[in-house]
Amino acid sequence: MNKKRDRLEVIYDILKIIQEHHNSIKPTPLLRYSNLSSQRFSEYYVELIEKGFIKEIFDKKEKKFITLTDKGFEYIQRYRTIVGFIDDFNL
Repeated sequence: MNKKRDRLEVIYDILKIIQEHHNSIKPTPLLRYSNLSSQRFSEYYVELIEKGFIKEIFDKKEKKFITLTDKGFEYIQRYRTIVGFIDDFNL
């Protein structure tokens, strides 16, 4: 049985998707890859922008792309450290 992802894991998953796409992805593919409803995705998206984990950039044709900030990269690193710690001690 699949367990539900907790909030921190969802944030990690969204940030990791951006990172895996060479730190540049359009909003619609990000929504699809995140496996969230559009409403839940919007809530996380707004929160991540407000907290400075991601930012929107626009190309010459005014197409929107999402990229990680330094804070977003740091979150990924620290999340992996915490999960590694939990796994090491079988918690």
